Amino acid sequence: MQNRTITRADLADAVCDEVGLSRNESADLVESILDEISGALVAGDTVKISSFGSFSVREKGERIGRNPKTGVEVPILPRKVLVFRASHVLKDRINSES
Repeated sequence: MQNRTITRADLADAVCDEVGLSRNESADLVESILDEISGALVAGDTVKISSFGSFSVREKGERIGRNPKTGVEVPILPRKVLVFRASHVLKDRINSES
């Protein structure tokens, strides 16, 4: 199994090959989709992609953490985190290709 990173350019090339759009149109389409997804997440919406999974933003409250090196307690400020939950279809596909 080879690990590699899929980039925006790889996605645009795949759209170009599969759909037949020009490279520039494919890159614009990929950018448009990613902008739509990120915009929805910034607005607090959940993004569900059928047979792939869902993305959502979760609020994490303030808590006390500990520096593992010194043992000193430090406050961890509240923040938002991005959460991805894979669909059962994607999970099954990943597990069947192992």
